[in-house]
Amino acid sequence: MTGPAIVVTGGAGFVGSHACKALNAAGYRPITVDNLSTGHADAVKWGPLERLDVRDRAGLVDVMRRYDAAAVMHFAAFAVISDSIAHPDKYYDNNVSGLVSLLAAMKETGIGRLVFSSSCATYGIPDQLPIRETVRQLPINPYGWTKLMGERIILDHAAAFGLRHGLLRYFNAAGADPEGELSERHDPETRLIPLALMSAAGTRPALKVYGTDYATPDGTCIRDYIHVADLADAHVRALGHLLDGGTSLAVNLGTGQGRSIREVCAAIARVTRRIVPVEDALRREGDPPELVADPSEARRLLGFRAIRSDIDTIVRDAAPHFGLDVSGGSDA
Repeated sequence: MTGPAIVVTGGAGFVGSHACKALNAAGYRPITVDNLSTGHADAVKWGPLERLDVRDRAGLVDVMRRYDAAAVMHFAAFAVISDSIAHPDKYYDNNVSGLVSLLAAMKETGIGRLVFSSSCATYGIPDQLPIRETVRQLPINPYGWTKLMGERIILDHAAAFGLRHGLLRYFNAAGADPEGELSERHDPETRLIPLALMSAAGTRPALKVYGTDYATPDGTCIRDYIHVADLADAHVRALGHLLDGGTSLAVNLGTGQGRSIREVCAAIARVTRRIVPVEDALRREGDPPELVADPSEARRLLGFRAIRSDIDTIVRDAAPHFGLDVSGGSDA
């Protein structure tokens, strides 16, 4: 591509790799920076891979200058809530120190636009639903705190140095590239939909449902699942907004509709004709009962709408990567 170069930290990961594909389609040149601790080199298909840790400031400066980068998309972070509770030191070091290093490199090279992968985990247990951007942010786990600290650090850099930014608080990323070129791959896998699909395929034991006594219609946690292709589109829109001179923003990325764990399992049965075996278990620390976005601000500022994020489409795009046939499933 001959368009502007965009440094994409964590571009070998799940959301980052899908964003690189979307950037390429929009005429940008994605430059992936990833240490491959959790990412996959074979997911880097739309630009070069610079194997580098974001805490390596000098290395980042070299990459930014070598490619004459116009902006940065920052995905590189550890993102497993239970792991953050067990290993908070690792999360603060990687997620917070890594961002500080990245911002220092951007300041040194004069790059003044950043799209930041934030999270609904910054809200903790919200005092209203659906969640608007004005809701109090009070995380209940270290991962959420690292994302909220990241937002605060970016806001302080904006005040001091004029950094223009997009803080994208997305809800539960799910699905896979509709064209089959990319998928969700974590080792170990911790996310609900891949785990449920593997249980349905018989490649792992029954899905553990952590908590069946929440104050929700069926007792299980409710989440707002957003297709990774929709997330990628939102990131490209936020980047274009900043490059076109738009003001900084903080928006939720979701659908406005929540699905419980049991509803997700029902969708898998509908689409794949395979039952998800489940095993009820006690609640986990750090799991809010319900997280659902109010997506209206992203629609107003970016013209963004989640167009592939109904639960059946999410399952249909993801299931083949786990060995499940979707040809005979329902389109309901």
